[in-house]
Amino acid sequence: MSIGIPAREQHGPGGAERAGAVLLGGATVDRDFLDGLGDRAVALAPDPRADAEAFLPGALDLAVELGLTAPPPGEGYTQLLWEQLATIAAADLSVARVVEPHLDALAILRQAGPMDFSSLEEDAASSWGVFAAEAPDLRLEATLTDTGWRLDGVKPWCSLAAHLSHAVVTAHTGDTRRRAFAVRLRGPGVEVRPGNWAAHGLAGIASGPVRFDGVPAVPVGPDGWYLDRPGFAWGGIGVAAVWYGGAVGVARRLWQKYSTSHPDQIGLFQLGAVDAALASARCALLEAARLVDAGEAAASEGALLAHRVRAVVAAAAEEVLAQVAHALGPAPLAFEAAHARRVADLQLYVRQDHAERDRAALGQALLARGTTPW
Repeated sequence: MSIGIPAREQHGPGGAERAGAVLLGGATVDRDFLDGLGDRAVALAPDPRADAEAFLPGALDLAVELGLTAPPPGEGYTQLLWEQLATIAAADLSVARVVEPHLDALAILRQAGPMDFSSLEEDAASSWGVFAAEAPDLRLEATLTDTGWRLDGVKPWCSLAAHLSHAVVTAHTGDTRRRAFAVRLRGPGVEVRPGNWAAHGLAGIASGPVRFDGVPAVPVGPDGWYLDRPGFAWGGIGVAAVWYGGAVGVARRLWQKYSTSHPDQIGLFQLGAVDAALASARCALLEAARLVDAGEAAASEGALLAHRVRAVVAAAAEEVLAQVAHALGPAPLAFEAAHARRVADLQLYVRQDHAERDRAALGQALLARGTTPW
């Protein structure tokens, strides 16, 4: 499964070496395709000397292009999907942050089954996001009218809303019920509000509120389906594949240092610690891909798997960040723009993991099963 992206020499701000494929192991893959995908992501990487959002048109083009051929999760090629995401993330996390939600949105729509999007002016060139976050002081309501569903209210944390054409958005249909809807973001009634995005990491991926005022929407699945579907867990693991790729990108800077020098015992320890962390994450993702494609990651089993994999990958990313920081010291963070941005991007991205709270949710899920997990 290939989109024929030609290999390119790296000419972004990150250096002269190729980015290279990120493989999970197991089945044979199209290594040349993944190498070319990494090269293209590097070429699209934001230039720290330019406007932080200047890379977005090219990154969105890549997302749309990949959306035409990237395999959806759960249909036999989940490993390849996650390798694509990890390869892009190792090259540049900002580019991956554009691609991942577009592919996730397409997977959601595919899982929901055939729908009529003619009212949304959607086509193969549409770019999609997924807006499912909630905030205690903001609420988006969905109401069924004589002319169809309409959305009213404010949705928080809508990444790239000003640049996307469409989105899958969750909205309240009652006091305790939520439902997913497909919406057009470039029509009347949609107001992308200025946010206060101040992050140095993912600086070009501004995330802020969007107000909807009577905006037409097409339901995607019934009430509660968005969270209950097996693909919700699979999408969460796909995000972990991006974290893994980002950690590989940071780790490659450590390899660059020690593969051309003679590390002492501390350096050898740092290299070994990084390899062990990445190996644990890689094995978790590979096993998860197998279980998803085998139909063994639905319902509570899928949720449990997602908790486990995200915990392993998040811990690996944090270990890589720590060991590489200790090994390289301040100079690369101060003088190497690509490395400094890669570290800042990963530090922010991996905070989508809720640390102790997600580990507590994992513990609760284990107890709910009622059987010894080990």
